[in-house]
Amino acid sequence: MDWKSHISTDPEIAHGAACFRGTRIPVSVVLENLAAGEAPDEILAEYPSLEPEHMPAGHSLCR
Repeated sequence: MDWKSHISTDPEIAHGAACFRGTRIPVSVVLENLAAGEAPDEILAEYPSLEPEHMPAGHSLCR
């Protein structure tokens, strides 16, 4: 998984936090939800601007 095509940083968006490209959703928010035991489908339902391919990209950053 090439996470670089799905994650970006911009000092003008979310104070420069790493966000999923095309959203204002920080990667850290999704990772925190996953760590808390939330299923990827539940997270996608909570954040409709996320795409299914964003989930593995977030995981790739943790490795």
